[in-house]
Amino acid sequence: MRVISGKYRGKRLEAPEGYEVRPTMDRIKETIFNIIQFRIESKTVLDLFAGTGALGIEAISRGAAEVVFIDNSSDSINCIKNNLKKIDGNYKVIKTDFSNYLLSLGKKFDIIFIDPPFKSLNGEEAIKIIIERRLLSDDGIIVFERSSDRETDYEALLGDMVDLVAVRNKKMGPISADLIEWK
Repeated sequence: MRVISGKYRGKRLEAPEGYEVRPTMDRIKETIFNIIQFRIESKTVLDLFAGTGALGIEAISRGAAEVVFIDNSSDSINCIKNNLKKIDGNYKVIKTDFSNYLLSLGKKFDIIFIDPPFKSLNGEEAIKIIIERRLLSDDGIIVFERSSDRETDYEALLGDMVDLVAVRNKKMGPISADLIEWK
């Protein structure tokens, strides 16, 4: 696993051992960043369920103004901190539960990466909180990485608020990325 492009292109990133963390593969990360590449520079980024920090670090490498990494695993937090060694930028690494963080948040982000464990419903819950609390900037985007074999019913999840967002899907084999923006 490595940084794909930008200032830190080629930097190797480590991942915790075991199956608790599922790092975003380089090919998938490259596809996601090709889609949002012109939306990163000077933007604020939230990396929820950060795991290794690969998505947020890629954003730093490509010129993001600020990145906040959130994870509730001590192993992941240590991994993120190790991966951030020798990386300059405005970033914070916070060990906390995603919902506690989102519910206490008083600011908006331009890009929000959501990459939870695939078997959990935490990603859907995070999206619901973000949309209800309007934590995404007006021209912002949510990138929700999930298993391709499990669809997200945005109408059921967001109710009447579903009319406020546009959702595009990019399927990459066993993984899908839903790109969610305000209409």
